Amino acid sequence: MNYADRLHAAIEKTGNACLLGIDPHLDQLPLEFSDARDTSLPRGERAEVMGDFCVALLDLAENLVPVVKPQSAFFEVFGADGHYQWERVVAHAKSLGMLVIGDVKRGDIASTAAAYARGLLEGTGGVDEVSHLCDAVTVNAFLGEESITPFLDVCKKTGGGIYVLVRTSNPGSADFQLCGEPTLSERIADAVARWGKELMGSKGYSSVGAVVGATHPEALAEMRARMPHSPLLLPGYGAQGAGAEDIAAGFHRGGQGALVNSSRGISFAYKKAGRPCSEWREASTEALNVMIEEISAVAHSAV
Repeated sequence: MNYADRLHAAIEKTGNACLLGIDPHLDQLPLEFSDARDTSLPRGERAEVMGDFCVALLDLAENLVPVVKPQSAFFEVFGADGHYQWERVVAHAKSLGMLVIGDVKRGDIASTAAAYARGLLEGTGGVDEVSHLCDAVTVNAFLGEESITPFLDVCKKTGGGIYVLVRTSNPGSADFQLCGEPTLSERIADAVARWGKELMGSKGYSSVGAVVGATHPEALAEMRARMPHSPLLLPGYGAQGAGAEDIAAGFHRGGQGALVNSSRGISFAYKKAGRPCSEWREASTEALNVMIEEISAVAHSAV
């Protein structure tokens, strides 16, 4: 089954299109995981504690969200020990029945892109590799179509998916993405729609998706129209300032067609709520339930 169909099924199973981002900022981890930022400890011990937090967060979200998105950079700061924890987190999420989008933002020349695609979505054929492979990954098309084609080829073989950066949620996104006529974002969106035609699933969606920031609600309807069959990944909800009403244009009837991401707003909800860090689990669970309620109300009202 290709990624688009697995995503459709996962959203139907949980009844919502919420995406939990796993961004383990060391300086925000609750006190019980403070050893992760203790520079007097060996790197491997610190990385394991960070992994413990991520696993605990995943356990809270079991049966609540269809997809999680670990951000590789926070694991890479610990080198090989961090990569081991990355694999641990990916494998644990999959063991809980969640789809995993690797937030890796890869983008390079063809030969290097092929290696990235294989390492993240295909592996080298070892019997123990499947557990830590991602279902989909984020990619950057700035180097052109040659940087994307290897990922498309691997997706055709493995049933994986990609999300191409189209209009990102960060404040500096307009520096380059809005340049030109049509804009760079519009050109990439049109390419995403074209690339996706060969990876269509049975539910009307492609396994080639797009990242479109929820912080740009004025652009979302246009991007949805340019990429009618692409699943959208919508970052920016919560800590970055976007509300549930900002993402309505990203959905199709029945609450399908998009995933709404929240990372810090869930992981470190105890800080915003002003609760003691010993109650971080309760605060995260409450924040996640609020998100599910808000996003579901908007998504299922889409026409």
